[in-house]
Amino acid sequence: MYAITGITGKVGGALARSLLAEQLPVRAVLRDEAKAAEWRARGCAVAIAEMNDATSLAAAFRDAEGVFILPPSEFDPEPGFPEACRVIEAVTQALTEARPTKIVCLSTIGADAPHENLLTQRTLLEEAVAALGLPVTFLRPGWFMENAQWDIPAARDEGVLRSFLQPADKPFPMIATQDVGRTAASLLREDWSGTRVVELEGPARVSPNDIAHAFAVALGRPVSVEIVPRETWESLFRAQGTRNPEPRVRMIDGFNEGWIDFADQGRAARKGSIKIESVIAEMVAAGRGKSAA
Repeated sequence: MYAITGITGKVGGALARSLLAEQLPVRAVLRDEAKAAEWRARGCAVAIAEMNDATSLAAAFRDAEGVFILPPSEFDPEPGFPEACRVIEAVTQALTEARPTKIVCLSTIGADAPHENLLTQRTLLEEAVAALGLPVTFLRPGWFMENAQWDIPAARDEGVLRSFLQPADKPFPMIATQDVGRTAASLLREDWSGTRVVELEGPARVSPNDIAHAFAVALGRPVSVEIVPRETWESLFRAQGTRNPEPRVRMIDGFNEGWIDFADQGRAARKGSIKIESVIAEMVAAGRGKSAA
């Protein structure tokens, strides 16, 4: 039995569907009973658990051959990342009690970054889970291609891609969530001992110019890149309701300055197969479908 947290999201859902396609048993770990019917219909067992509740998590992980940990992300954390620390404490307690055969934990590129930033939440998670002495694989994907979802309105309505990643011609390590889920499913079926790190990015690195071009093709209109000046980031994020923008600012700095990257520019990373053009075309088509409905 494979216990999958985050199963209602894109990564967890893709992982579960991959395992089910191989006729492997899946236990869907959900926060909300109302979302359980879909996964029961697919043949999953269901466990209800909160990611900050060690008791319910331990019950969900018990007797599992493999556990997939997808921790929630806090995009506006308080100093010291207390929200992440509460989840980490619950997860580690649950894993200690349940002691599954193996663990695949969704981490991130930048978990080994030298400076504190928004992704430090995953650094703390890796340190705590690695200390348990259980077989664990930390899957570190690049920037999610689906983050471009937020750029659709401006690209569609104004023909502009406002980019915090910069310069416009710099390629960044990105990955489609479907590739992340399928890779996680593959990792759960592997055998290993100790702790290992698996880096993952797409078939080619992606620049803001590449994203703009993909939007132009999908929308059938010109789309140009507009660089968002760094000195405006803090005020922009605060205007959006962010109370503590510094971690997010420093994360973007890390990508732009190069101190968030894979160790050898991704040469040793596993590669997904889905291209940015496919991801954006699908998101644009989905948006048109919703508008038509």
